[in-house]
Amino acid sequence: MSETPKGVCRLSVVPVRNAPNESAEQVTQLLFGEHYEVVATDESKEWYRIRMVWDGYEGWVNHLQHHPIAQEHFEQINAADYKISLDVTASILFRKVLTPIVIGSVLPLSPNELFQMEEQLAFNGDSKSLSQRRDVEFVKQMANRYLGAPYLWGGKSPFGIDCSGFTQMVFKLSGYGLKRDSYQQAEQGLAVDNFSDIEAGDLAFFTKNGLKISHVGIILEKNQIIHASGRVRIDMLTEEGIAHKESGKITHQLHSIRRILKET
Repeated sequence: MSETPKGVCRLSVVPVRNAPNESAEQVTQLLFGEHYEVVATDESKEWYRIRMVWDGYEGWVNHLQHHPIAQEHFEQINAADYKISLDVTASILFRKVLTPIVIGSVLPLSPNELFQMEEQLAFNGDSKSLSQRRDVEFVKQMANRYLGAPYLWGGKSPFGIDCSGFTQMVFKLSGYGLKRDSYQQAEQGLAVDNFSDIEAGDLAFFTKNGLKISHVGIILEKNQIIHASGRVRIDMLTEEGIAHKESGKITHQLHSIRRILKET
């Protein structure tokens, strides 16, 4: 049986869609350095269905934005502990082209690529080990780097991000793995049953009209939350839900709270 084709993102940001066409809904994004498996192709062979290694999420990418890698390189990426960029924006030279990258980009480079890149340009931006876990103050610092980022369904970058993409990226930067969607994240970590027990760094989940979980944010203090709604912003948190900072109106009803940072 042949091995499943593999790939790695070599562009700044690549849309991942729910169907194999350019007008299909964007469900997530690939950032530079994120690797994946190709699990299917469409009839035209112009679209690849991929499964991202970090969170297992699947979707379609255009073949022109696919960068194939060998099985050996794929296994190296899985086994190694690479750096993750902490700068809101930075740049890296790849194949003699200066490529802009955004916060959360990973540098999973084969020895050959790394050698070539270091000869041309050393990446000297702010970065840390992908697996290194950091504390709540670091989580708050990373969350604040996204302040003002516009809301974009399926987005994961400071130029457009959705609520669960925001929480996933902040925790990825801090060394913790979250799943992609808010309802999936609501099953991770430890439950915080009493509002009086919440701590900075906890995830708060919300509904509208008492229906299924549809929103998530990061608690900064007992009465503040940072979340992506229109843009990444800080609002007030009450036992009822999110109170819009300017109007005081409850915009999202509190469903549950989970603790990720003290997960054992």
